[in-house]
Amino acid sequence: MSDIFSGLEKLGFNNIKAMDIFEDEKKKRAKMKIKKTSKISAKDSLYDRKVLCPVCGEKFITRTVRAGKAKLLSIDTDLRPKYDIITPYVYDVILCNCCGYAALSKFFKKITVTQADWIRKQISNTYRGREYPAEYTYEVAIERYKLALLNAVVKKVKASEKAYICLKIAWLYRCYSEELLQNENPSDELIEENHKYEMIFIEKAYEGFINTYENEDFPVCGMQEMTVMYLMGDLARKLGKLDESTKWVSKVIVSRTANERLKDKARNIKNLVKQQKRINARNNIEVDD
Repeated sequence: MSDIFSGLEKLGFNNIKAMDIFEDEKKKRAKMKIKKTSKISAKDSLYDRKVLCPVCGEKFITRTVRAGKAKLLSIDTDLRPKYDIITPYVYDVILCNCCGYAALSKFFKKITVTQADWIRKQISNTYRGREYPAEYTYEVAIERYKLALLNAVVKKVKASEKAYICLKIAWLYRCYSEELLQNENPSDELIEENHKYEMIFIEKAYEGFINTYENEDFPVCGMQEMTVMYLMGDLARKLGKLDESTKWVSKVIVSRTANERLKDKARNIKNLVKQQKRINARNNIEVDD
C-alpha cells in the first residue's frame, strides 16, 4: 500500500503507514452482503398452491415460484433463461401423486374426457407415487418432466407441446452440468452423461418443432412462428446440421414480421455457423445434414 500519510511524522504520527482508510466501509459492505444473501433463498421464493387433478379428482399441493422472485441474468442462444437464486421452470411440471397425471402448468387443465381415460389406463395403473423434497434438485425436475412427456405421449398432444417439453428437459440437463462444474471435484462421467442426454432431447425438440412448423397453426406454447423458426435454426446448429441452421435463421433475417431483436439473434446464429464451418474445414470434418 502506498504511504498516503507520509509527511505527518513531524506531527507525531509514526505508525500509520499500513492504514486502510476504507477499512470500516469494506467491513460494512461485507456485513451487508452477508445479510442480503442470508435473506434470499430458493425456499423463500416458493409457496404451496392447491390444485384439483382433472383425471382423478384428487386435491393436492404443488410447489410454485412466487412472482417476481426470479431475477433473469441472461438467455442462451436456444432461449434458455438463466436466473439467480431459483430457476422457475424447475417447478413448471404439475404432478398428481395420486394418479400420476403430469403436465406443464400451462397445459395441466387442458385435457379431454377421452385423454383422461387414456391416462387412467396407461399411467395410473402403473404409477407408484413418491415423496418429493420441498426444494427440487435438477434430477428431481428432470424426473418430473420426463413423466410429463410420457403423459403427453399418452394424451396424444400436438407435436409442439412434446417438443417444448423436450427442449426444457435439455435445458435442465445443461443446468445440472453447470451446477456440477461448480463443485470442487466435479464428476466428469456424470457431466458427459448429462451432455449426451441434453443432445438427445435437443434432437427430439428439433424433430418436434419441424413437425410443428409443417402442421400446426401459430402461436404454439406462447411462441410465434418466427421465434420457433429461429429456435429450429439454433437447435440445428447444436446438432451439427449447419446448412439447415442457415436455412432457418436466414428466413428470420429476411422476414417482414420478425422484430429486430430476433433478427439480431438470427444473425448471431448465422455467424456462429460460419465460424463452425471454417473450423470444420480446417479440421477436415464433414457434417451430414
